[in-house]
Amino acid sequence: MKSDLLSNIYNPADLRLLKEEQLTQVAQELRQFIIDIVSVKEGHLGASLGVVELTIALHYVFNTPDDLLVWDVGHQAYGHKILTERRENFHTNRQIDGVSGFPKRSESIYDTFGVGHSSTSISAALGMAIASKLKGSFEKEHIAVIGDASIASGMAFEGLNHAGVTDANILVILNDNAIGIDPSVGALKKYLTAVKNGKNPKQNNIIKSLNFDYSGPIDGHDFPTLIKELNRLKKIKGPKFLHIVTTKGKGLQQAEENQVKYHAPGKFDASTGEIHLKSEENLPPKYQDVFGLTILDLAKKNKKIIGITPAMPSGSSLKFMMDELPERAFDVGIAEQHAVTLAAGMATQGMMVYCNIYSTFLQRAYDQVIHDVALQNLPVIFCLDRAGLVGEDGATHHGVFDIAYLRAIPNIIIYAPLNEIELQNILYTAQLGLNHPIAIRYPRGRGVLPKWEVENFGQYEKIEIGPAKCLKDGTEIAVLSTGTIGNNVIEALKECSNSDSFAHYSFSFIKPLDINTLKHIFSTFEHIITIEDGVKNGGFGSAVLEYAAANNFKNNIEILGIPDHFIEHGSVLQLQHLCKIDVKSLINLFSNRSK
Repeated sequence: MKSDLLSNIYNPADLRLLKEEQLTQVAQELRQFIIDIVSVKEGHLGASLGVVELTIALHYVFNTPDDLLVWDVGHQAYGHKILTERRENFHTNRQIDGVSGFPKRSESIYDTFGVGHSSTSISAALGMAIASKLKGSFEKEHIAVIGDASIASGMAFEGLNHAGVTDANILVILNDNAIGIDPSVGALKKYLTAVKNGKNPKQNNIIKSLNFDYSGPIDGHDFPTLIKELNRLKKIKGPKFLHIVTTKGKGLQQAEENQVKYHAPGKFDASTGEIHLKSEENLPPKYQDVFGLTILDLAKKNKKIIGITPAMPSGSSLKFMMDELPERAFDVGIAEQHAVTLAAGMATQGMMVYCNIYSTFLQRAYDQVIHDVALQNLPVIFCLDRAGLVGEDGATHHGVFDIAYLRAIPNIIIYAPLNEIELQNILYTAQLGLNHPIAIRYPRGRGVLPKWEVENFGQYEKIEIGPAKCLKDGTEIAVLSTGTIGNNVIEALKECSNSDSFAHYSFSFIKPLDINTLKHIFSTFEHIITIEDGVKNGGFGSAVLEYAAANNFKNNIEILGIPDHFIEHGSVLQLQHLCKIDVKSLINLFSNRSK
């Protein structure tokens, strides 16, 4: 019986004590360890399974952490974390106060660069390599591991373009598995497929043309080949590029066969791979599905409607439209800047463009929102999925800045629906024709209404731009909420014995702000509480404060929202509680306010 090798590996120094022929067993044990933990604790599965051999080989050949290893995005770094002093507490992965789901500099010296968004690894590793040379360290290695979906992004090409004219000691490893979260798309993907199939002559190699020492493609699961090539490249100075071919989900049959579903499958049976399905009977739909089904229904009736997503067709549910109306629904790959300006170009020609980008990813296209859309006042419809706190993915993925960074931009309308009905109605209203661009922000997860209320996506009501709604009358204190966090206010007030003291107003429109309703509120209530699931600095509450200051109101205003620091990972409920915007915290707040 073989002895357990993984349990004796605390860090890469222990790994390097093994014989090369023992690494296959380490790979088997590491795969099973990842499967066992993720099956119970959830997380990103397929990406980490696909790079097990590469992870082991990198730490075996290179002298980490002195040699610097950067993972792009980082959802494939579970094996890396387990081999770098975090095996014993990896069961806390993505849980509050536990191991982060992504590489994080403050967590380990082996995590050389914090990641979560794609296509940053080459620039970061190049920066490290140039800095090492300036400090007189000429032997240190700098390795960037990037996937075929991420390398198609503009930032990755910017890094390659710069690296190719330096003598920096950088190794870029392309982990080519033909998939990101969804299948990779675009001309570069077709080129890489041709390279793998041996159809392109060596003199026609894009990477060689950028002055990299190119090698590959090689089998990323074959230890002898991997280690031999890494040892060869270790001796070569300057920019190098290794193209490896891997299978996402390697080692778990279901994960190999259904790579989209097993990217992050939730809980599953570790022995069979079968996903534990939760009953969805009588549950509200996910907000992303309300978007996806509504836009499909609208697009069938309005031929000017176009859908765009940067590499998130499944996550955004634009896939419904892509499947039925593929000529009018586009996955442009990990290219948020391109997605926004593409939408702007289409809008100049009278098209109704729904540009669906996760809130945290729209940050990557801020200039395009200002320069290409808002400045020209083009009526692009931005659908910002995953707005607010998203939970276990943590600080890199929380969509808490969008209100603040969009509110500063002239011409733009900002709308945060209270529930699913408001979401489908604003999607309907937007395609009737607006004079300005609009950003519609909605959260990850399920809505709040019974499923039967939103089953029929053909019944819509036009929303008037601007007005707030009074959801509840009160005598002493006005609570002003925006978006779905308002449902926490509704639930909290139901539980408060002094509920009659509170009025509740829903400001779905953050911009333009309903000045008439605000004037009434400030003239009626001495104490005002605002609540949002975005940052307090520059957010909805700030807009209310600005109104008060401009009109010389002296009311007592209390702002609830995300504080001025990055929120780490944990469940949405746990993180809302930390920020004091969950139902329980609001009950305590309201119960004490009118005493």
